[in-house]
Amino acid sequence: MLEHFQMSAAYNAWANEAVYDAAAPLSDADYRADKGAFFGSLHRTLNHLLVTDRIWMKRMTGTGEAPATLDAILFEDFASLQAARVAQDAHISAWIGTLTDTALAATFTYTPVSTPQPVTQRLAPVLAHLFNHQTHHRGQCHTILTALGRPSVTLDMISFQRHAGKRWA
Repeated sequence: MLEHFQMSAAYNAWANEAVYDAAAPLSDADYRADKGAFFGSLHRTLNHLLVTDRIWMKRMTGTGEAPATLDAILFEDFASLQAARVAQDAHISAWIGTLTDTALAATFTYTPVSTPQPVTQRLAPVLAHLFNHQTHHRGQCHTILTALGRPSVTLDMISFQRHAGKRWA
């Protein structure tokens, strides 16, 4: 199980880098254009992904920033958001590297942003959600990039395993 989450963290960083590389040449107007995704624009969707990672990491580790809303804009400019994304992905990978099977089986309690009722869950399913959530919204980013005429971004896990993630192939 630990190896699966280590692979997921590495894949997550790789896929985020691909999305940011594809977004970097966009004009500011295109980057901020509402393309009908859940959070509208690429700018807002990328911010949401960073927001939720920070919220979950604060819940799981007890440290770091936890924005109060899921639609918070943490960074207005692309370069700062990209740098924060890289740092967050490194933080996630490093933290997962410290986990044990016992830690994955342990429970923790948190209060969701969307409802005030405390929830107690095992860590492993929450980590699965963290990475699945990233994949879900990266798919929206891919659609936005496609709508803006950017070349297709390869985000398949198997592509990661064949190239940057050969360790897990």
